[in-house]
Amino acid sequence: MLSIRNIVKQYAGHRALDDVSLEVESGKIFGLLGPNGAGKTSLIRIINQITAPDSGEVYFDGQKLNQSHIERIGYLPEERGLYKKMEIGEQMIYLARLKGLSRDEATKRLKLWFEKLGMETWWKKKIEELSKGMQQKAQFVATVLHDPDLIILDEPFSGFDPVNAEVIKDEILELNKKGATILFSTHRMESVEELCDSIALIHKSHKILDGRVKNIRNSYRNDTYLVEYAGAPLNFDGLQPFDIIGDTITDEDTNIIRVKLNGTNTSNDVLQYLIPKTHINMLQEVIPSMNEIFIEKVNQIS
Repeated sequence: MLSIRNIVKQYAGHRALDDVSLEVESGKIFGLLGPNGAGKTSLIRIINQITAPDSGEVYFDGQKLNQSHIERIGYLPEERGLYKKMEIGEQMIYLARLKGLSRDEATKRLKLWFEKLGMETWWKKKIEELSKGMQQKAQFVATVLHDPDLIILDEPFSGFDPVNAEVIKDEILELNKKGATILFSTHRMESVEELCDSIALIHKSHKILDGRVKNIRNSYRNDTYLVEYAGAPLNFDGLQPFDIIGDTITDEDTNIIRVKLNGTNTSNDVLQYLIPKTHINMLQEVIPSMNEIFIEKVNQIS
């Protein structure tokens, strides 16, 4: 759906993007990650043709990005852009018509979305009368009303309480299920693991990591396991096939240890060593989270 090739963007005294390339597969959910100031918003603005790159190219669905693609993209900016004193219903229709919908079709779709998200009484309200979370919900509707092929969401959960964040998450998944490609930028790493098929991590204007979430996490596996066993804490003799990382956590009649395998030992070796000594309740591999990987990669570059 989206091919970004060797993009460079320079502002006065600051290079926001330096030879950034990435591929967003059609029908997938792609996470664009990075610390504040990494260059994410600059890249999103280029995709939306708000600004142009100094060099490099962007291809949309196999064609070089051009003005005709605007109607096929929905963009939810981090800094909300609705008119505060304009009635919400009329504002949504106006924005939908800019994306190519007729007034009748926009009204029809808008009523369905308002009903779906519990916004039926909002038609005559003004944006300035709404809470931050309610404004965000209205902006989300404006972003997806024209059924875009590519939906770009910059911090889509900002301002939402947990209940409404879950509602919007479900709608994102439903839109993706119906065929929309989702590109979203977020600091919420739990959302990345929950939603994304693939990610790219940008830091200090460079792409420093990209790929499928599952493959990235697996590449950071480090032979670490959690073991829960029953009874009193064990005294280890130094001959065990693992090193103990951190303190033993004791809770009533159970103990939890975090272990790292030695040499070529496997999880089976851990079990063979422990089973004669105690009752094993759980053996679980600890695979680094996207949050841990994010922090590690950024610290390597800083």
